[in-house]
Amino acid sequence: MSGPLAEVLDGQRQADLQKAARALLKQPLLTADGPYADEFKLVRRHAVELREWFERNVGWTLRTDADAARLRKTPGTLTDATHPAREAARSALPFTRRRYVLLCLALAALERGESQVALGRLAEQVVLAAADPELVAAGITFTLERRDERLDLAAVVRLLLRLGVLRRVVGDEDAYVSGSGDVLYDVRRRVLAGMPATLRGPSTVEADGFEERLVEMTASTVLDSDELRFRAIRWKLTRVLLDDPVLYYDDLTDDELAYLTRQRGFITARINELSGLVPEVRAEGIAMVDPMDDLTDARMPEQGTHGHITLLLAGHLARADGPVEPAELAVRVRELAAEHGGFWSKSAREPGAEPELVEQALARLVALGLAERTEGGVVPRPALARYAVGEPVVREPGRARRSATTEQPVQPVQDER
Repeated sequence: MSGPLAEVLDGQRQADLQKAARALLKQPLLTADGPYADEFKLVRRHAVELREWFERNVGWTLRTDADAARLRKTPGTLTDATHPAREAARSALPFTRRRYVLLCLALAALERGESQVALGRLAEQVVLAAADPELVAAGITFTLERRDERLDLAAVVRLLLRLGVLRRVVGDEDAYVSGSGDVLYDVRRRVLAGMPATLRGPSTVEADGFEERLVEMTASTVLDSDELRFRAIRWKLTRVLLDDPVLYYDDLTDDELAYLTRQRGFITARINELSGLVPEVRAEGIAMVDPMDDLTDARMPEQGTHGHITLLLAGHLARADGPVEPAELAVRVRELAAEHGGFWSKSAREPGAEPELVEQALARLVALGLAERTEGGVVPRPALARYAVGEPVVREPGRARRSATTEQPVQPVQDER
């Protein structure tokens, strides 16, 4: 088939493929009856092409069946802690160390259990597993007798509900937390089997240090040839460009930078074709900008009190000559409250709220690659210059107009994925 109709059909196929790929990048575990049910159908339809792209360009595997589609992702930056699991919406508190341990113990218990489980029974199994001497030696103890421990287990279960591992049959987690009831769940074993994303089982890892264990768990093969080394570099660069807000050249090794210099056009074009992300190349690095603005778990700027404070502090940091102490930023928030407090929530205007407001703003700026925490304080990263407020410009007759407020537009450098 050729002509206009063929072009329309080809364009629709490419749009569907891109929609499926974006769904997997946003939510690597899709279920047939979940909130991305339509995208799941597209993933199934284009599974062969998607599987080939991810395996060749980033080394990620894609498994699909009638119940779920699972993209097993390995991040480009293994030690990045700015994308924590959350119970529900973006505003929910991030998972703590204890919640992560509970999540692992709950998954292990579900794997050994039946097709249905009550929350109380799951709690008993988690308590038994937590008695492991190695966990106790590491300072991890659970009795689930305290309310805060039951709240942590409820948060873990709600995450598994959102991912589709569990399906609630009857009951409510709040009743379990208060001690007034229990909850019954169906365990979706096929979805449960897709949860691990490591190339090696944790029990086979022999390294002791945290970072060394991560490397062993994600290492795919011995890099004993130039072809394999170049492939590993291409995978890492593509992973960073897909997952991180910005790729800074200063963060790369000499070999990685040399490879990127040669292959930048090819790599960014491939990402653009699959995802629709548009490369923005600057002297300091590359950002893959999302025109659709939905591949994100943190935005900049964002509405609301915290978004406004973050934007104002970004402008302050962008003008800094060196590291800035959080205490200095807290003083700046107090000053800003006098000018902008009328637009802020009541709690943000309360005396003593400044340190928490600063912490929330810094967490967003660090997650977006706009700032970095160091021993000397908070250091602005090059991309933050976009938020710097310039001096007013006096227009002269016959001269072209310039912005009287900013040298750069106030807009996101990159959506966080």
